[in-house]
Amino acid sequence: MPVLLTFIARTPDGLPLVTSTPPPSTSSSTGLSPTDLEVFKKQAKSILRSLDMSRRSAQSKCSIESDGGYTFHYLQCAEDGVVYMALTERSYPKRLAFLYLDEVSEAFVSGVVEEYGDRWQSVIQTSDRPYQFIKFDRVIQKKTREFVDPSSRENTSKLKEDLADIQSIMKKNIQEVLKRGENLERMNDISSQLVNDSKKFKWGAKKLSYQVMLQQYGMIVGLGGAFCFIIYMKFFW
Repeated sequence: MPVLLTFIARTPDGLPLVTSTPPPSTSSSTGLSPTDLEVFKKQAKSILRSLDMSRRSAQSKCSIESDGGYTFHYLQCAEDGVVYMALTERSYPKRLAFLYLDEVSEAFVSGVVEEYGDRWQSVIQTSDRPYQFIKFDRVIQKKTREFVDPSSRENTSKLKEDLADIQSIMKKNIQEVLKRGENLERMNDISSQLVNDSKKFKWGAKKLSYQVMLQQYGMIVGLGGAFCFIIYMKFFW
């Protein structure tokens, strides 16, 4: 069973840079319909928007169990400002999934460095449209084909050479993550409403202050004007 879905996104806003589905040669074996893939794509985007960007470690890894026996795995690279995510069946070896993400991250960074040089991080962080780096999908497709069979000689060798501690990888549930994303969106809405209310309050306070000033000094100004008018009519007209 191949990796079913791959996302590369920018942190901290979760802007998708690349998304990739299995190549045609393996798509028939995934067991997922186009509708299923769309559902998982929406879940992936929600996860990316809800990631805890306060983490300052060089890398953080997490597996999120979704519905139907599938799992999202993500690798967040704080220094690069990029997060890499893959969807696999739950039976797919977790260590191999993160080895896949490691190789995808190395290939992606190598590709953007080759194209943009020292400006590559600035180009990513200032990107103003989704999927600006979609041409790197061909790199992901190549990696996906290499990781189709967990029992292949190459992948078995990779697992033997990998010294990563699988116990250190965080584990979460999709509902927990999506709920956090909803809470963040709700907090953003509340924050925007507070800003608007604050602007309305400032305008109301200025208006009230102006009205009070008119009440306090309006009559005095009016009487003064009438007195000046009478003096002018009496002595200068």
